[in-house]
Amino acid sequence: MEQLTGKSVLVIGWGVTGRALAAFLAPRAARVTVAEQRMDADHAGLPAGAILRVGREELAWLEGIDLVVPSPGVPRVNPLLRAASERGVPVIGEIELAAQMGAPVTVAVTGTNGKSTVTTMLAAIFAADGRKTFVGGNLGTPLITAVGQDYDSSVVEVSSFQLEWTQTLRPRVGVYLNLSEDHLDRYRDLAEYGSFKARLFQFQHAEDWAVLNRDDPRVWALAHRVRARVVSFGLGAPAEGTAAVWPQEGALRYALEGRHGVIPWDRRRLPGRHNLANALAAAAAALAAGIEPDAIARGLAGFKGLAHRVELVHEKNGVRFVDDSKGTNVGAVLEALEAVEPPIILLAGGVDKGGDYGPLRAPLQARVKALIVFGAAREAMDAALSGATRIEVRSNLEQALQCAWSLAERGDTILLSPACSSFDQFSNYAERGRRFKELARAL
Repeated sequence: MEQLTGKSVLVIGWGVTGRALAAFLAPRAARVTVAEQRMDADHAGLPAGAILRVGREELAWLEGIDLVVPSPGVPRVNPLLRAASERGVPVIGEIELAAQMGAPVTVAVTGTNGKSTVTTMLAAIFAADGRKTFVGGNLGTPLITAVGQDYDSSVVEVSSFQLEWTQTLRPRVGVYLNLSEDHLDRYRDLAEYGSFKARLFQFQHAEDWAVLNRDDPRVWALAHRVRARVVSFGLGAPAEGTAAVWPQEGALRYALEGRHGVIPWDRRRLPGRHNLANALAAAAAALAAGIEPDAIARGLAGFKGLAHRVELVHEKNGVRFVDDSKGTNVGAVLEALEAVEPPIILLAGGVDKGGDYGPLRAPLQARVKALIVFGAAREAMDAALSGATRIEVRSNLEQALQCAWSLAERGDTILLSPACSSFDQFSNYAERGRRFKELARAL
């Protein structure tokens, strides 16, 4: 983009991304203003010369502003964003700004579920290949922090929120894992949600790569619409002669531009069909990025899985406790229920995100001896899933776990997989997961 010198920039949101943006922009722009709705927002980390405005947003804050950069959590209906667009003030997201300012975008990973796992798998693979790689994006560290740093590649998790304001973002390898109902409190419907994820490929060139899940019809429909070369991944055998990665005889088999071979991978270390799909996607992306199969094998072998994602955290009296606090939508819960050994006592609830709980009915009937719902969505979940299995309603996580423990018998698994966001009772899914671990270990 044009140089920032002399520009007045408005950053919306004073969280992790907002703080990183302010730190980046302050020495480069004429004026940096940060808008934050929380009245109790502190000034810690605010760069010298920057202004922090808190409370109800006022359109007057746009006076003299040349560029607006929203944090990912700020919806497009935000009054400042709408007014900026109406006035012709440019709006771009943090990840777009970073790319325009020179941050490398080697691999970008999107999808409803599995983004963090695949991004972290790829980080391990790139490390095994000896590359100096930035790892972050939606995973935690904003890409803007990579600008001007000595990285030769990057692996970035990208959410639909971050893709809403892209204008030039061009990953050399774009990965689209899957699409299922999520964030319908922000998007009109699944089609709109999916359309923003598909923007990952909008600015790619013919020599780039699109890694697509051929088992997901909504994702695979993009195969003939992207400019980039396509390599698919999936649990079944691919069409003859296509670029693809698939499982075969306990390994990952690949065919890509004349290269054919096998990458060893031990499924027992990371159980579940979803983890097999994640490994296939990571291998496909790494091959497209030019990494040799032996480095991919070493990277996958060293990957231990993520905290709060189908993580066995405790066992007492023959009862297993599994933390899947990152399972914040129905699709993720379906994956967890498939991966965990029954009988299962499922803890679910939090803030409803607008999706349909109906797909949970069949696995609840088949694998779950009791469902304990808690938090803000408890009544809605109880009503939607009534009759599928035994349901108990509790106010909070502590009460839900106590109820689960009272029902548990040797051989059972108590699984926290909420299907909801955490913001009614926790600051994020990680805090919820840590509290679950604490409570389980204190029983």
